[in-house]
Amino acid sequence: QVQLVESGGGLVQPGASLRLSCVASGFISNDYDMAWFRQAPGKEREGVSMIIRRTITRYYSDSVNGRFTIRRDVSKNLVYLQMNDLKPEDTAVYYCARRRPLSSNWADRSEYDVWGQGTQVTVSS
Repeated sequence: QVQLVESGGGLVQPGASLRLSCVASGFISNDYDMAWFRQAPGKEREGVSMIIRRTITRYYSDSVNGRFTIRRDVSKNLVYLQMNDLKPEDTAVYYCARRRPLSSNWADRSEYDVWGQGTQVTVSS
């Protein structure tokens, strides 16, 4: 069964760090572009970061560039999102997603065919 399961969310104070994990099953995640999206209440789901299959080429949204890092653990079939210097505006449900082959716009959610259930990140003092 093809599946993605996220973990690692929580409630933290501004300036803190969190690491989100996404474990894939039923397929080899390193064979696909993999991304993290987030959705805040009342807002559209937005692309946060994406890593190209079988490479370390990465993309970030302007809002997280320099603070977040996406990486893989190929041996564990995992994709991580390291989030540093968290801000209240980072509060959202974070989703891991698998990208369809031959897609063109990494931040377009319609280009992804497998999604996790999401993990809540809340940044508040």
